[in-house]
Amino acid sequence: MPKLFIEEYTRALAGESVFIACREGILRDHFSAILADIKFLNRRGIVTTLFHNMSNRFSNQKHFREIAARLKETVIIRVPPEADFYNFVLDARESVSKIIFLERKYLIDHSGNKINAINTENAKASIDGYGELIGNLNFKSILDKICHKIDTGGCERVHILPAGKHTIKHELFTIEGSGTLIANNFEEEFAPVATMEEIGIVTGILSLYRHENFLKPRNKAYLQRNRNNFYVVKIDGIIVGCAEKIVLDRQTVEIGALAISTKFRNQRVGIFLLTSFIKEMATQGYSRCVSLTNNPKLQQLFFQLGFQQRTLPSLRKRQKQSPNVTMFVKDIQKETL
Repeated sequence: MPKLFIEEYTRALAGESVFIACREGILRDHFSAILADIKFLNRRGIVTTLFHNMSNRFSNQKHFREIAARLKETVIIRVPPEADFYNFVLDARESVSKIIFLERKYLIDHSGNKINAINTENAKASIDGYGELIGNLNFKSILDKICHKIDTGGCERVHILPAGKHTIKHELFTIEGSGTLIANNFEEEFAPVATMEEIGIVTGILSLYRHENFLKPRNKAYLQRNRNNFYVVKIDGIIVGCAEKIVLDRQTVEIGALAISTKFRNQRVGIFLLTSFIKEMATQGYSRCVSLTNNPKLQQLFFQLGFQQRTLPSLRKRQKQSPNVTMFVKDIQKETL
């Protein structure tokens, strides 16, 4: 089960307005779970509005009564049967922080892989390719309007989640999320690790990579001992990536424990983290950065940022410690001028 970082994410979300939009069939199938998640948001000080289009027939009256009883702090809006559900939700207010569409599935790419996060430019470019890949085919036609609402400032972020137990909670309060996030305001901040809370989040990110067998284990005790050597990138004040400074000699620093949360991979967060780390090392007087990895995505990133695949005589000892791992080297002395 994903680890919840409730206090950390609450600081970013408290007081924000969130729309939860759920069509009748999905709401009926996951009724108790959805209401429980919305109540959880209310307890964290998040302002919620629930949109649904449940018909006003007798069999639904018990659901209406339970919604009214359990979600007293939530605005309940029933979409008229003659209205298009998605257009009604997107037109409901001029500006809102988040819109969460509870669907059968999240968005997946052309290869069938889950899309964790995507900006509006890439979402619009890929609309024609989603086709049969999304659970609700009507959603394809509304993606362009979602992007337009974000682009024009009517909504900061839209989440497309597969409805289920703890889905909303896991999307908003965990590192990895549970669905697809569409947004443009990925404003990054680079900083050294500062608190025990941040150490906990970094430990969580590194544990995800450890399961992929690309990183040596680094537990919480290790991070506590070496906290002065860890740097992080934050979005909305929440850590989404990290890197470790490992001093090899007076000139050279190794980039270790480089990791980005699954939710924000492929969003150029890694580029920001690496370039910021390199600038910081140059400021501290180092003239060379190296990294050892067999992770194909990180290798591609290093090549993109001007690293070279090579081993220097002065670094042979370090290479022998990881004999089957590729070393990447970048001279940064010129960047200090």
